[in-house]
Amino acid sequence: MSELQLTELIERYLNGELSSEERERFEALRRENATIDNRITDHAHFTGLIKQYGERVELEKRLNAIHQEIDVHALTEELTVHPGWVVKLWRNHHSKISVAASIAIFAVLATLYVSGYFNKTSSNVIALRREVDSYRRTTENLNRSTNALLHDIKSGKRILAPSKFGGSGFALTSNGYIATNYHVIKGSDSLYVQNASGDSYRAKVVYTEPAYDIAILKIDDVSFAGLPNIPYNFRKGASSVGEDVYTAGFPSDSIVYGRGYLSSANGYNGDTVAYQVSLPVNPGNSGGPLLDTKGNLIGMISSKQTQTEGAAFAVKSRYLFKVAQQLTKDSTNSKISLNSKNTLMSLSKAQQFEKVKNYVFLVKVYN
Repeated sequence: MSELQLTELIERYLNGELSSEERERFEALRRENATIDNRITDHAHFTGLIKQYGERVELEKRLNAIHQEIDVHALTEELTVHPGWVVKLWRNHHSKISVAASIAIFAVLATLYVSGYFNKTSSNVIALRREVDSYRRTTENLNRSTNALLHDIKSGKRILAPSKFGGSGFALTSNGYIATNYHVIKGSDSLYVQNASGDSYRAKVVYTEPAYDIAILKIDDVSFAGLPNIPYNFRKGASSVGEDVYTAGFPSDSIVYGRGYLSSANGYNGDTVAYQVSLPVNPGNSGGPLLDTKGNLIGMISSKQTQTEGAAFAVKSRYLFKVAQQLTKDSTNSKISLNSKNTLMSLSKAQQFEKVKNYVFLVKVYN
């Protein structure tokens, strides 16, 4: 019997297509021949894996279809106007919510397994893009999030699904140009940015420079009314080792202030594009601004060293300035006019942070 004939016979056997007489003969052969028995077991396992993969693809299609069907603005209006909205939400959308939740949990577990999360090796330097982990929240945090969601619905705020990745970004101009790291937005299908007050806006990528780990976003949302004048300016010259510096970013859902000092004029392994700074940073700080005590922008947080506590790296501001100039040169629609006036110089650190935080954004990445 050839390999092809044996495979066909095994498939017919597993699919129940053999006659009673054929089945008896084949099972007798299986008992007598261990090799054939192993072939049947392996084939059954293989076809099971293919079936599981097909089911997963089908689930993903259903999730995409559900995502297209749900109209968040219409739901918000419906829930705001009518009194029994919790019951209505469940009755009208419980099947979609259940399917979406199940697929989300399955997708997270599958991603963790495939990416080697459960068997990962250490690295000297890690990028500080934050992977959003909604499934490890405590009950207390979940209750707080639910209460915040109810408040946002009643106040008419835009409600977004949890993003897959998160980082930080900061305003370059008052008309919505934002700088962040390229690794934060790499592979994204859609982007939203959220300010310190919790207002979210749709954004798009207008320019990237992977060599410097820089990306420029533009808020592209009719609800965005612009920002006041940018209070900080770009420091084009080199900063001195030992200078006090600070950053603001989103390693969590709330903006966090971090303070430290410039520890080296170069980054990891002598990288001249970056500074090394000694200050506390965590995943989610990527793309946050790095400022000196006078409020001058000197860089953008990008990564940290795993083997040295407090050793982080920031792309130097002159490379940000270079990318902004290149964008203006290459594009007829994107003109960035960077602020040259610093209004933070005479303020205390606390006063500077109060102003700066209004220009720092949580970057939400969907893919």
